[in-house]
Amino acid sequence: MMKSKIGGALAATALATCMAGPATAADDTFKIGVITFLSGQAAESFGVPAWNGGKLLVDMLNEGGKLPAPYDKMGFGGMKIEAVIVDEAGGATKQVQEFRNLVQREEVDAVVGYVSSGDCLAIPPVADELKAFTILYDCGTPRVFEDGSYEYVFRTAAHATMDNVSLARYLKSRSFDVPSFAGLNQDYAWGQDSWADFTGAMKQLYPDAEVKTALFPKFGAGQYGTEISALLREKPALVHSSNWGGDLQGFLIQATARGLHKRAQLALAAGDHVIPQLQDKMPDGIFLGARGVNGLAAHARGGELKELTDTMWDAYEVEYNTFPVQAPFRMWQALFGLKTAVEKAMADNGGTKPTSEELAAAMKGLSWDAPSGRIEMALAGGHQAIQPNAIGTTKWNADAGEMELVDVEYYAARCVNPPEGMKSQDWLAQGFPGAECD
Repeated sequence: MMKSKIGGALAATALATCMAGPATAADDTFKIGVITFLSGQAAESFGVPAWNGGKLLVDMLNEGGKLPAPYDKMGFGGMKIEAVIVDEAGGATKQVQEFRNLVQREEVDAVVGYVSSGDCLAIPPVADELKAFTILYDCGTPRVFEDGSYEYVFRTAAHATMDNVSLARYLKSRSFDVPSFAGLNQDYAWGQDSWADFTGAMKQLYPDAEVKTALFPKFGAGQYGTEISALLREKPALVHSSNWGGDLQGFLIQATARGLHKRAQLALAAGDHVIPQLQDKMPDGIFLGARGVNGLAAHARGGELKELTDTMWDAYEVEYNTFPVQAPFRMWQALFGLKTAVEKAMADNGGTKPTSEELAAAMKGLSWDAPSGRIEMALAGGHQAIQPNAIGTTKWNADAGEMELVDVEYYAARCVNPPEGMKSQDWLAQGFPGAECD
C-alpha cells in the first residue's frame, strides 16, 4: 500500500488524522493525493510546512464554519476531504511511479503536489495520459507550460519569472546602485531559469550593470567555500540567489561567517522560508522575496483579505508554534483553488462529484482569493496562475526576538508576470510589453 511509503512520524500522523472518522460512500468523500517533501533537505523548509498548512486547512474545511465566506461551507461542495500523503523525495522517476499509484491504486479524485521543478516537468505528460486532474502547487520553472500544453494539469502559483522581475523592480524603486552583480544558483531547472529571468530583467532596468560571475553549484552541495571565495574576489555590488532549503541555509551561514553580506547586497528570490531556522543568524538588510505575497509580507498587508489571512496565520501559529512561510501559503492557494473549482463544477453538473474533465473545465481561467492575494489562471490558456508579489528587507527585532520585513513593496500580478501568449524570456528581452504597474 502506498500509504506505508510516506515515511516519518509526521506524515503518518497527518495521514491518520485526515482519514480519521467513519467510512463514507465514495460520492460523499473527495480524495486528494498530496505530494511534497517529507524527508531530505527540502522537507524542513518546504515540504513539512506545506503539509502542516495543508493538513490544518483540510481539518478546518472538513469541520466547516471555520473560515470566512466563500470558504465557510464544509469540505469540497459538502464532500469530506480525504488526503493521501506521499513523500516527494527520490527523484522524478520514482515520482512518476508514485503518481501512477495514486491514480490507479488509490483512485484519488485529484492530485496536488510537487516542489521540485524536475518533478513538475516529469509529471504533466503522465497526468494527461491517465486523464488525472493535477495541480502543481509550488514548483517555479516557467518551462512547464511554456514548453508544453496539457489538458488536465494546472499550476495554481506564479512561476519564477515573477520572483526575479520583482527583485529587479525593487532595486530600481529603492534607487539601489548596481554597477555590477553576480549570481549563485543551483545547477538545475529552477536555478538556471531564475538566473536567466533575473539577468533578463536587469538588462532592461540596469542595462549598464556588469555581470561579474554566474556560479551554479550542484543541488545539495552544502559547502560553498569555493563559490564564496570567488564572490569575494570578484567584488560584485549585489549577489542574486534563488537557492532554497538546506542549500540556502548553508550558503547564508557560510557567507555571513566570511562577511560577504557586508561587501555585497544579498538579494534572495525565495528566501523567507529559512527565517524560522536561522532567526537572528540571518543578516539584516537582505532583499527578500517569498514567491508571492506570502509569509511576513502577507501578514503586514492588511486590506480586504486580512480576515482570511489572519484566520490562517493565527491557526497555524497556535498549531505549530511558528509563523507560516511561503510553503503553507502556496498549499493554501492550491486547496482554496481546488475547492472553488470543485464547487463551480458541481454547480454546473447538478451537484454530483465532478469528473476530471469537469474539474479541468471549471479550473480553466478560474480566479479566487487566498491569503496570498487574488489568484488568476491567466496564462497558458487558463492553466497557469498569476498573482501579486512582494519584496522587503530583513530586520531583526531584538526586543521582540523575531525577524521583521521592512520597506515592503507590493507588485500587481500583471506588473511582474508576462501576458498571455508570450514566453518569459521574450517578454524580458522586449522590455516587459503589456506590464501594468502602478
